[in-house]
Amino acid sequence: MRYRALGNTDVQVSEIGFGCWTMGGRNWVDGRPNGWADVDEDEVVEGIKVGLDAGVNHFDNADVYGNGRAERMLARAFDKLGVPNTRVVIASKVGHFPGTAPHSYAAAHIRHQCEQSLLNLKRDALDVYYFHHGDFGPDDRYLPEAVETMDRLVEEGKVRAKGQSAYSNDDFLRVVPHVRPAVLQSWANALDDRYIAAGSPVQKLLVERGISFVAFSPLAQGLLLDKYDPSNPPTFEEGDHRRGSSSFGAERLGGLKPKLAALKARFGETTEDLAGAALGYVLAHPWVCSAIPGFRNSRQARCNVARADRRLSPEDVGAIQAILG
Repeated sequence: MRYRALGNTDVQVSEIGFGCWTMGGRNWVDGRPNGWADVDEDEVVEGIKVGLDAGVNHFDNADVYGNGRAERMLARAFDKLGVPNTRVVIASKVGHFPGTAPHSYAAAHIRHQCEQSLLNLKRDALDVYYFHHGDFGPDDRYLPEAVETMDRLVEEGKVRAKGQSAYSNDDFLRVVPHVRPAVLQSWANALDDRYIAAGSPVQKLLVERGISFVAFSPLAQGLLLDKYDPSNPPTFEEGDHRRGSSSFGAERLGGLKPKLAALKARFGETTEDLAGAALGYVLAHPWVCSAIPGFRNSRQARCNVARADRRLSPEDVGAIQAILG
């Protein structure tokens, strides 16, 4: 496993980290599904051990993942495995769980959620603390106080590095000059690399400001692993954000099937081979410091790390782009 720095900080993260959203299980925020199918905690612990044994040190969490459940589960897992805080880099986020505040980026709410995340995770400091999205209210009303509060948390030693997650070029370009984060986070995978592609607006921002990028959904929530049958599309429980999504419907899965067959012909037939190609594609972009696939058990964890040392050639990257379009 290789490690890369978060921007210009001294925080070193494993190229493959583990995203912890699945650990929150089924969940709702403001009446909308925001979770995943429920997990078995013992299986999660086994998966974390697989990752640690492979050199994973980067675990990405958020207050909204199970509304605190995922943070507390991660802390219990480290306790069970005897993992000291100094061995791992923990990120969390604020922004999607509004609580009783008028806006999730109100100053008092940010501070409260930071303190609660520290308690949940049993830590004195968060290695990375992200603003979870780019909506700072009408006309960015809450942006100044949010930035001031985050900076105070850094000064107080409760946050080591600031991060900004967002879901549009406009949001990144608008708020990054104010937030001045060390790292950005959004989705990036071989099906949608809009933020990390060379020459993209966000990629230029990364290079100009010396910022790193953490890629969530590098496996496109399993779509790149050929795990779903177009003739029998998956169904998901209430509280799972994938329920009703066209991404997992028969038409989408059927269109991917021959493309995944072409990837298998080049990179190998197994799930581990496909995962390695997908993760290698994201990590081939030099400004990406870590890709953070999710996991729910040791099998998925092993798939995430099995080809951790695979390096894709420029020809491999081009082939993936040609195959997936």
